[in-house]
Amino acid sequence: MSALAELDNRAARRLFLYRHALSGPQDPDLLSLIHRLGFVQVDSINTVERAHHMILGARRRSYRPKHLKRLLERDRSLFEHWTHDASVIPAEFFPNWRLRFRRDGERLWERWHEWRRQGFAEKLDEVLAHIRETGPLMSRDAGTDEKKGSGGWWDWHPSKTALEYLWRRGDLAVCHRQGFQKAYDLTERVLPHEVNTPHLEDEEIIDWACNAALDRLGFATSGEIAAFWDKVSAAEARAWCLAQPPGRLIEIEVAGADGQTRKHFARPDVLEQAAAAPEAPGGIRVLSPFDPALRDRARAERLFGFRYRIEVFVPEPKRTYGYYVFPLLEGDQLIGRIDMKRQSRTGCLAVRAMWPEKGVRLGKGRLTRLESELNRIARITGCDRVEFADGWLRDPVVAS
Repeated sequence: MSALAELDNRAARRLFLYRHALSGPQDPDLLSLIHRLGFVQVDSINTVERAHHMILGARRRSYRPKHLKRLLERDRSLFEHWTHDASVIPAEFFPNWRLRFRRDGERLWERWHEWRRQGFAEKLDEVLAHIRETGPLMSRDAGTDEKKGSGGWWDWHPSKTALEYLWRRGDLAVCHRQGFQKAYDLTERVLPHEVNTPHLEDEEIIDWACNAALDRLGFATSGEIAAFWDKVSAAEARAWCLAQPPGRLIEIEVAGADGQTRKHFARPDVLEQAAAAPEAPGGIRVLSPFDPALRDRARAERLFGFRYRIEVFVPEPKRTYGYYVFPLLEGDQLIGRIDMKRQSRTGCLAVRAMWPEKGVRLGKGRLTRLESELNRIARITGCDRVEFADGWLRDPVVAS
């Protein structure tokens, strides 16, 4: 048996960053960028700016939140639904979500009868009829006569649960947001007819999902292919990989940051693709904790030697870094992380701390590049200056 081709770590990082739109020419427009990424995760945490805006702003320097709103709410060229989490997705991909709708409908039917308070099933027809007759509905306006629970995010009243269930099942779509609250309408009134009508077989959807995931990852294990959209099972992705005819897929060894190699699936021309991928730009970029390049924490750690864990749910005394800390990308290296917050009242971007990775020197040039990026973040978030706390520059954290 011949030895597998090997993709060295620098080449793997170069291809990975290019496929994630963090290097190379800028996409011609915002929709093209989102199509290239596949999806953009939506998140409500807003310490500096919400995750979806940070993700897009890291790739398009001219990006502003109103640009995404126009694609979602006016052009209807995007829709909101789930991948591994809530995301905005190109509308042309919508037919491939029907498998997810059906599986979510079956899974959540059982799960939510146990997890949520009883009564949501009896509200499904009522909620659908109300929206059909009166138009879009927000959860805060549904079930106003129903007894509310504790007020926690887990304790939805029956009509709110019905709304979310109908959305997850595909009957409803998000038509707009107020603040960060979703408004739902009938899917056929939100999405264009040409993307709402095709009905694909499960096998077609699985084939599309696996191909589309691999093309965006560049190289991947079958588990990573399944996890990309989180719509096919690991077993289905593995079976798809093994069923590909000769010339469609190969196995290669990919070197991690520590020099260890691991088998991945890839296209036959992956080595040529990696060699042709452009070098990442040398400036520093602040990434969202939910950036597509970091979504798979284990993969990012293997490729870049950068261990990242979000500490939102970690009690403050037990945090290593901070509540919501942003990774810093320079070239093809993740060089550190920064804790900062937008102070709306005072109009400043307040930097609390920055921790370089071990071996990263913060010389004058690098600090100048960091300051330039922070000034850019301040401008797009409505701040007029950056302020640094005393002692903001920390020593690297040594793993215990």
